[in-house]
Amino acid sequence: MAVSMRDLDSAFQGAGQKAGLEIWRIENFRPVPVPKSSYGKFFMGDSYVVLKTTALKSGALRHDIHYWLGKDTSQDEAGSAAVKTVELDAALGGRAVQYREVQGHETEKFLSYFKPCIIPQEGGVASGFKHAEAKEHQTRLFICKGKHVVHVKEVPFARSSLNHDDIFILDTKSKIFQFNGSNSSIQERARALEVVQYIKDTYHDGKCEVAAIEDGKLMADAETGEFWGFFGGFAPLPRKTTTDEDKTADSHPTKLFCVDKGKAEPVVADSLTRELLDTNRCCILDCGLEVFVWMGRNTLLDERKAASGAAEELVLGADRPKSHIIRVIEGFETVIFRSKFESWPQTTNVAVSEDGRGNVAALLRRQGVNVKGLVKAAPAKEEPQPYIDVTGNLQVWRVDGQEKVLLQASDQSKFYSGDCYIFQYSYPGEDKDEYLIGTWFGKNSVEEERAAAISLTSKMVESLKFLPAQARLYEGNEPIQFFTIMQSFIAFKGGLSTGYKNYIAEKELPDDTYKENGIALFRVQGSGPDNMQAIQVEPVASSLNSSYCYILHNDSFIFTWSGNLTTSDDQELVERQLDLIKPNVQSKPQKEGSESEQFWDLLGGKTEYPSQKIGREAERDPHLFSSTFSKGNLKVAEIYNFTQDDLMTEDIFIFDCHSEIFVWVGQQVDTKSKMNALTIGEKFLENDFLLEKLSCEAPIYIVMEGSEPPFFTRFFEWDSAKSAMHGNSFQRKLAIVKNGGTPIVDGESLKSRGRLNGSNLRIYTRRNKTDIAIEQETADQPESLDSIPEHPEKPKRRTPVSHGGRSSVPDKSQRSRSMSFSPDRVRVRGRSPAFNALAANFENPNGRNLSTPPPVVRKVYPKSVSPDSATVASKSAAIAALTATFEQPPPARQVIMPRSVKVSPEAAKSMPKSAAKSTPKSTPEKSTPDLNNKGNSMSNRIESLTIKEDVKEGEAEDEEGLPIYPYECLKINSTDPVTEIDVTKRETYLSSAEFREKFGMAKDAFYKMPKWKQNKLKMALHLF
Repeated sequence: MAVSMRDLDSAFQGAGQKAGLEIWRIENFRPVPVPKSSYGKFFMGDSYVVLKTTALKSGALRHDIHYWLGKDTSQDEAGSAAVKTVELDAALGGRAVQYREVQGHETEKFLSYFKPCIIPQEGGVASGFKHAEAKEHQTRLFICKGKHVVHVKEVPFARSSLNHDDIFILDTKSKIFQFNGSNSSIQERARALEVVQYIKDTYHDGKCEVAAIEDGKLMADAETGEFWGFFGGFAPLPRKTTTDEDKTADSHPTKLFCVDKGKAEPVVADSLTRELLDTNRCCILDCGLEVFVWMGRNTLLDERKAASGAAEELVLGADRPKSHIIRVIEGFETVIFRSKFESWPQTTNVAVSEDGRGNVAALLRRQGVNVKGLVKAAPAKEEPQPYIDVTGNLQVWRVDGQEKVLLQASDQSKFYSGDCYIFQYSYPGEDKDEYLIGTWFGKNSVEEERAAAISLTSKMVESLKFLPAQARLYEGNEPIQFFTIMQSFIAFKGGLSTGYKNYIAEKELPDDTYKENGIALFRVQGSGPDNMQAIQVEPVASSLNSSYCYILHNDSFIFTWSGNLTTSDDQELVERQLDLIKPNVQSKPQKEGSESEQFWDLLGGKTEYPSQKIGREAERDPHLFSSTFSKGNLKVAEIYNFTQDDLMTEDIFIFDCHSEIFVWVGQQVDTKSKMNALTIGEKFLENDFLLEKLSCEAPIYIVMEGSEPPFFTRFFEWDSAKSAMHGNSFQRKLAIVKNGGTPIVDGESLKSRGRLNGSNLRIYTRRNKTDIAIEQETADQPESLDSIPEHPEKPKRRTPVSHGGRSSVPDKSQRSRSMSFSPDRVRVRGRSPAFNALAANFENPNGRNLSTPPPVVRKVYPKSVSPDSATVASKSAAIAALTATFEQPPPARQVIMPRSVKVSPEAAKSMPKSAAKSTPKSTPEKSTPDLNNKGNSMSNRIESLTIKEDVKEGEAEDEEGLPIYPYECLKINSTDPVTEIDVTKRETYLSSAEFREKFGMAKDAFYKMPKWKQNKLKMALHLF
């Protein structure tokens, strides 16, 4: 479409360049900007143009244009608003979706911009704004309709306006009454209370009483009597009569028209297909409630204006005030429009270019207008983050037939593609331990065991009162949370379960289950030591990829292969995974392009292979849907501009971000519906309501109200106090309205209650390799899941798998943990050997592990800080930092993360005394802890703590505080090996003199070398 300067109204210049709302009122047939302070205020005699600009994850800007017509606006002003909307779309590049909004029949998307409601006022610009002036308060009666957004309309102040089906608000001088019809839903009542709050704030300056009146409640209640007194006393309400406004146009047959010279001509066709739409013409699709104007890319601006006029005539001529006119551009059709056609290709051959937008940008740039944001921005590249505490407890079961078999700690992250697994992960939440229970289905697992896994998981969740979050995962579609929980994940081919063995026997298929002495090829991937995977693939050259590293082995040889597009970090992961797959065996490194013949022989010969990284489904802009599930059929309705308040406790909602979906279940949902939550999620994927090609194997999370995990709440401005409230949606909202907008939990305001109660305060420091942890358990901590009889035993923290000595970079940010362990002693992630001995002196075996850092709310959980990268603090600084931390409790929604701090022996000795002066007391038996004067218990715990150095008596220490061992005891082939060391850093235990003797350089110089050179020197000295 050609764009000329005469088509651009000066009022629209610079519009739509950043996310937000912009509004113009039509005055003398020209758009005039409305001040932001007046947004949401509409006059019945006016017409408005509203532009909503949304910043997408792709970096582009999406535009929705609405023109709102007051019931008293003139026909000329309405026509001018429609024309100016087309012009604004042209100024934005011709991609916006345009909506016609009529007072009283606005779309839910439009109303979502002005939550909780809009209440149009009398008057308008044409009448000189002769609206009601601010004088004596006038009693008014409003009717409210809507479950997710509220349509508010003023009705005559008379008893005859009331009925049993709707909700009414009576606004008097001193009190606002909400009358709840007996047939209205709880959700509608809750939404109407938001309107009550709006009226209270807008027309009463927040100073008036609020009363809720229940339909059918007689005069015994004082407020009920007061309400009916305004209507001359109580009397039975008449039955609601059907009006023209209540009639629906849903049954209207869908018709297609082609616009020719401003006239809509019917198109005769057996079925609606994309081929009926011509890029050189405009068409009208009349669906009853929605009337779409489709504009081809090659149509002129005047043709589009004419088509819009024809649609207006079509609606006005048939007297259909509730019909919405929606204008869409070829190539940017809405999902609803596309769904009306029997066949719509996934991609259409439309020349969609930046020409229109670029031409307009050039014209505006000449006038000195900043056009940033008008053209498409570059996609924002960001690494996916887990948003979950990774220091929790993990248990994994393999499904075998109808039973589940608990895996040993060393096998928890080793899965087989032919099997199904159940995992339970608990981690510290805001005020209690949170649980995530999930199923993992291998690509080749059998259907019977998948069904058994779901059944067993459902029983586990039900036994825990439906509190845990639940996950359903398929191999190849795992989310970042799963890999982060597992840390070092390995997916082997084949399977060990009875179901898999029986299946391949019945089908007479070869058993390709992984064997340690067979030929196997693993692709290694991940972002770091906390998130790395080894996936077994077919042992052929075509399985290689230049963007990855691989491990290849048979019974005699082990090769590591690095693609040309890999980084040193990728190669580091190979060494770590090799420690798990083939520990203590030397490998033969292979670089792409310089492989040995033996390497290619193992793969059956050289052949072509890809170089592009394997893509995963990216997270897209999220959408929230309400759901109705009945007799196997799922119906959904999208909620626009959603917030946490849109999640109603009586309902089930679906949250779709494309790469994964969440099914949110309210507390008031009945047990039967809760059991259908997974089915609802599967139906949503199957129906693909947004036509976005959702994978039926995309991860599904089931989230229970009150136990929302941080990787769900990150999409909202989350207030956990709201989900902690009791009662239904109406009761909760009424408590908030009567309390001035503050949530009430157990009769106590969250503002007065504070955030410290029910939380754990941990302060960490480090003395050489000895961790000193001080934990304050508050008195009124809510009952955790550990105390539920159905789940009496809390699983131990997982035991880390023994790594071989290949990774040698000490300054690499990773978990601070020893890589070896004793089989008769449970090791904890993140702990040094000394800290385990230390913690055993005062740790409650049934309590939470002291090394667990507190949860981070709405923040990415950082990786642990390694001792070598910790900041070395002086004695005074360490004491001051620790004391200051005790004196100030953490503010709301903020926690203290562990930091590694070197402390001198003198500082460690003096620290308990200084800390004891202001240390909070732990009072588990009392319900109201006093943080100021009850510090004796914690002081005693600190003073009674004997710090044992992480060196044996008589052992020497180097300048870093590590024990020193002779070279002969540190070699991998030593006859007298040292235990309890980090086997990935053997060289760090050498004395400075012996290190210089063996390596020919100082430690500082050694660690400045590239990693491959470090490894090469260590291999030569048998330290790798």
